[in-house]
Amino acid sequence: MDRFSRFDLTGKVAIITGGYQGIGRGIAEGLAEAGAHVVICARSFDKCVEACAEIGEKGVKTLPVRCDITQKGEVESLVQKTVQAMGRISILVNNAGVGGSEKPILKMSDEDWDQPVSIDLKGAFLLARAVVPEMSKAGGGKIINVASITAMIAMPNMSAYCASKAGLVQLTKVMALEFLKYNIQVNALCPGYFLTPMNQKFFASKAGQEIIQKNIPMGRLGQVEELKGAAIYLASSATDFMTGSCLVIDGGQTIW
Repeated sequence: MDRFSRFDLTGKVAIITGGYQGIGRGIAEGLAEAGAHVVICARSFDKCVEACAEIGEKGVKTLPVRCDITQKGEVESLVQKTVQAMGRISILVNNAGVGGSEKPILKMSDEDWDQPVSIDLKGAFLLARAVVPEMSKAGGGKIINVASITAMIAMPNMSAYCASKAGLVQLTKVMALEFLKYNIQVNALCPGYFLTPMNQKFFASKAGQEIIQKNIPMGRLGQVEELKGAAIYLASSATDFMTGSCLVIDGGQTIW
């Protein structure tokens, strides 16, 4: 085995939730560049179709699927469609997530709490539960849970998001233990502040620039391109002896 073949994903099939933009899109592109066929799912089918058309230009198979990851039936349908179209599932990237409302706890409604927890945490649980039986049939696989540095550092007015991401890190560890017997490695990717379409306007503002300078030792936002290598690494055979770990990519933010 040469020094690069461990990172070759040729023939692998990856499901990326929320993969049509932002961090999910970057991960999907990275896996495709390493040779993986990709399934992009989100609630917006049209955007999934557009992303798949562009990623397919890299020479891999793609499949767009509309899926609300908080709904068991839709998750099971996603798995069935993937197996029917691609033959198997090798990689699951639980990326879909929302930040939710930015409110102090005493002003939050039940809905403010439920939305991030349902999407960011329950969604990952439902996907893994549905995907693992198919992964095991193929002899194993990789699950990458996209958490956040907010699993490690608290941010005011973000209680539901912080709790859901911290829960996702702990869920990653439990999955890692339970899925060992299926030869499935489960790890978490914990990004800091990355430039995405959702936050571009804010971080261009004076307030956003002040946050960058105050909190990130490198003095800049991460670029989605800078997550591709980490995603390929976690999805590849290079991490066959790595499970239950959290890979932090944050420009040094959690050093302080």
